[in-house]
Amino acid sequence: MQQLDASGQYDTPRLTNEPSQAQVSVAIDRERASDLGIDITGLSTAIQSLLEGRSVVDVFVNGESYPVLLTSTMRPIDDPTDLENVFLKTGDGKIVPMSVIASLKEGSVAPQLNREQQLASVAITAGLKDGMSLGDAVKNVTQMAAPLLPAGARLLPLAEAATLEENSSGMALTFGFAIVIIFLVLAAQFESVLSSLIIMSTVPLGLACAVFALVITGSSLNIYSQIGLVLLVGVMAKNGILIVEFANQLRDRGEDVRSSIEKACALRLRPVMMTMIATILGGVPLVFAHGAGAEARVALGWVIVGGLGFATLVTLFITPVAYLLIARFAKPHAHEEARLHEEMTHATRPKPDPQQLQAAE
Repeated sequence: MQQLDASGQYDTPRLTNEPSQAQVSVAIDRERASDLGIDITGLSTAIQSLLEGRSVVDVFVNGESYPVLLTSTMRPIDDPTDLENVFLKTGDGKIVPMSVIASLKEGSVAPQLNREQQLASVAITAGLKDGMSLGDAVKNVTQMAAPLLPAGARLLPLAEAATLEENSSGMALTFGFAIVIIFLVLAAQFESVLSSLIIMSTVPLGLACAVFALVITGSSLNIYSQIGLVLLVGVMAKNGILIVEFANQLRDRGEDVRSSIEKACALRLRPVMMTMIATILGGVPLVFAHGAGAEARVALGWVIVGGLGFATLVTLFITPVAYLLIARFAKPHAHEEARLHEEMTHATRPKPDPQQLQAAE
């Protein structure tokens, strides 16, 4: 807590287990009790009976259960020192006060004991000052606590910090599923794994462009910007589809790889730019958002505006290069169709009669 307060990056850090409830602890001298022959096994039960009563049995009357309480008939215990006047019987039959073998200690404890993941826990809460993201705050606190915490103690994110950690791990899985699903859909659409690789080659660089835009603008990688990254994957794949599909059509007409991709880029430049400009302009209002929830909209807006702006250049340059390097290993569909027709013609051609072959011989 002192480290958090001294860092100046956190607003009003405090503990949630403030000791505001009084408690009396009874410490028993077991050796002295043994010397006096006092049996202390039932001491806690006796104290409970004196303080609030103890349920010893349940009595059923007409189907209703009534607990029978064992209570003391002596005067009530109104002060902690009254516990010292509880009398116990020694081994030789003498009666001595409890203060002979026990000492009382007054203190304060938290009203309740919290547990997280079945472990005793102490919650620390703090606000974040301007310029401090939640992810950086958790990282800094972890570094501060490493040399200070005793052995066996550890930090466990709670509330929004826990949600951020869960979303971070879940987002990696979401990215994986998104990329795999897009790859499989493209492979089925183009009937070619190589064409899918060409289109997906721009996705990693597109994501890097989005992260670069966040760094330049000072935005954080939060759940909303991660949603924008998933959107970016789909848009990047769509731009690749526009170019690769037309290049494959030109190859089916007899064009070579280089001329096909050059013509495809020249003819598909306008639809790609129209789509990208419309998407980027649609995200501009998010960048200038203000008011409640503005941070979420600004982060999403910078991924769309900055990420797609840089990613457009990546698409226009990386896609042709990837096509030149990979597409040469794939045959045009026209060749496959010609081979299929040739095989079908050969399969349906009537076979000569064996008798006629013998007569010819």
